[in-house]
Amino acid sequence: MTKARDRQRLVMGASVIVAIAMLVGKSAAWVVTGSSAILSDALESVVHLFATGFAAFSLWYADRPPDDEHPYGHGKIAYFSSGFEGGLIMIAAFLIIVSATVSLVSGPELARLDIGMLVTTVVLVVNGTLGFSLVRVGKRHDNVVLIANGHHVLTDMWTSAGVLVGVALVYLTDITWIDPVAAILVALNILRTASGLIMRGVRGLMDEADPGITSQIEAVLDRAVAEGEMLGHHKVRYRRVGSAYWVDYHIQFPDALSIVDAHERAHRVEDRVKAHFGDRQVIVTAHLEPEESIR
Repeated sequence: MTKARDRQRLVMGASVIVAIAMLVGKSAAWVVTGSSAILSDALESVVHLFATGFAAFSLWYADRPPDDEHPYGHGKIAYFSSGFEGGLIMIAAFLIIVSATVSLVSGPELARLDIGMLVTTVVLVVNGTLGFSLVRVGKRHDNVVLIANGHHVLTDMWTSAGVLVGVALVYLTDITWIDPVAAILVALNILRTASGLIMRGVRGLMDEADPGITSQIEAVLDRAVAEGEMLGHHKVRYRRVGSAYWVDYHIQFPDALSIVDAHERAHRVEDRVKAHFGDRQVIVTAHLEPEESIR
């Protein structure tokens, strides 16, 4: 667990450092070129820096153990972080559309597009490498904060890719209106990603259950029934708090079985449920019932 936590903090720290470097590089490229498309990329990076800072805080806060005020732990902040990032990305997209529209109406004035293309290419490669690393580590450790931040970084990468195409077309054709149009198209793609992050956060905060996971838990309990560990089960539920799963269910035992034996069997069933989730943190609460409750 310590190694996993260190790995997650390492990639998040790298994300913060890269976000600062990308903002500086893109801003410099915009000043040199005057490109609306590059400005759109820089505006997205401003938002990305704030979002990454909040994601880093969320990663630290989510690791705090449960306390009297938060008996289920602090992992829910991961979903708030996802929605927060999505909201900031959406704001950036609207700012890009406004800026590009003004440029399209007034007529863009561009210069030194070769430098802009060079900076944008470097940004694209760096963000692509970091974004895929964040998503990979986040999925490996089932960490919503890292996954959301990774998708945000990949959004930044695709933004840079769209900007690169637009600036390259202007460079090759001298048709300047392509630049703000490219910025608007990039903004529309950012809006799509932002909506996905917001919905991920809303689903998590609302404890939306995945029917697939519920079925998997029920299958484990069904096997325990088939093997004689207990007589039946019902009221199977789970909630996700960050990377932890809180599972609860009711299980039935023969009336003649002692409470000691029933408790031991319940623990064996609990171990089966935890084993099904592998390395993920699972907290199980079982309510023991007598055989007559089945009738």
